[in-house]
Amino acid sequence: MKDKVFYRTKTLNAGGRLLDLSEPKVMGILNISPDSFFDGGLYHSEKQIVERVRQMLSEGADIIDIGASSTRPGASTLKAREEIERLAPVLNLIAKEFPQAIISVDTYQAEVAHAAVQMGAHMINDISGGTLDAKMPATVGKLKVPYILMHIKGNPKTMQQNPVYDDVVKEVRLFLSIQIEKLLEQGVNDIVLDPGFGFGKSLEHNYQLLAKLEHFKIFNKPLLVGVSRKSMVNKLLNTNPKTALNGTTALHVLALERGADILRVHDVKEAREAIKILTFTQNFV
Repeated sequence: MKDKVFYRTKTLNAGGRLLDLSEPKVMGILNISPDSFFDGGLYHSEKQIVERVRQMLSEGADIIDIGASSTRPGASTLKAREEIERLAPVLNLIAKEFPQAIISVDTYQAEVAHAAVQMGAHMINDISGGTLDAKMPATVGKLKVPYILMHIKGNPKTMQQNPVYDDVVKEVRLFLSIQIEKLLEQGVNDIVLDPGFGFGKSLEHNYQLLAKLEHFKIFNKPLLVGVSRKSMVNKLLNTNPKTALNGTTALHVLALERGADILRVHDVKEAREAIKILTFTQNFV
């Protein structure tokens, strides 16, 4: 009964380092864009970046996810060259200061993904699941790195303009199925699935996906959940991104109970504590 929730043993090959997902992992967010919804503009000097990454790693982050281009609702696309120029010094700095860290880069542009891996990134986190840049599946296949396949409806600029589904769970599951096949055809072996909370979903859509997260286990792929301080907390609880930690932790527990393998978070310590409590509890089920 111990493995009722965390029943899958899965590893990701991140640059020759095996990331064991037999127990849930934490992905710490490092946004270096000036306009991200929660922490935009907070980390722009080398000192601030190093201190932030050191803090997340010391609190138990297993992966550092670097975002150089905002994907908040309404955000415009940054040109690939600009994104690379913003990303390069930060990625090089982190790779130098924390050589043992597993680094993910949050981008939906194949050119950026290629440059990031050449500079030392170990994973690609694509909010579009390969739909905003048709070259992404082939690029990741050649790079041989783990790929986070997320669902989005539209693009960051348009995604929250009245998203409509007949059945959000079935439609997201179909999307993931189609994109998995494309990735497998290109030789992508390590695929992580993300339902895309907040990316082209209403409040009700988000909670339907969370309630039925177990439906995505059918693919036998690791599941990533990114709900940290998002509007699905704030709209329901009348909070804002700065006051949404308690609601975020509640969502993390629900996600873990439904089989989340990776939590993508702003608050590493609190996410790690939620995992520890839930994992310990499973010893007595």
